[in-house]
Amino acid sequence: QVQLVESGGGLVQAGESLTLSCAVSESIFSINAMAWYRQAPGKQRELVARLTRSGSTNYSDSVKGRFTIFRHNNKNTVFLQMSSLKPEDTAVYYCNADRAASYWGQGTQVTVSS
Repeated sequence: QVQLVESGGGLVQAGESLTLSCAVSESIFSINAMAWYRQAPGKQRELVARLTRSGSTNYSDSVKGRFTIFRHNNKNTVFLQMSSLKPEDTAVYYCNADRAASYWGQGTQVTVSS
């Protein structure tokens, strides 16, 4: 079973940057794809960014050009670098690992004030 631990959330002002981290209990190369999702109050969980084992990435239209997903191979960690943050980016951000089954972290809160 893959265990995921997110960190790096917090309160920032609009326009600022923040980087989230997801520590993975196993080699990220054993996982088909890593992703970040987010869920705002009263809304469904949505995909933010995805990184496949081969290195391909895709982003939701709302964050394209502002967010970057990348990995540190040796440390089995996946990051979400967020810049030009907007109040509408406020949500709980979840790390996800896709390997036959889907695994989730506990989430980390990101709050962007205007």
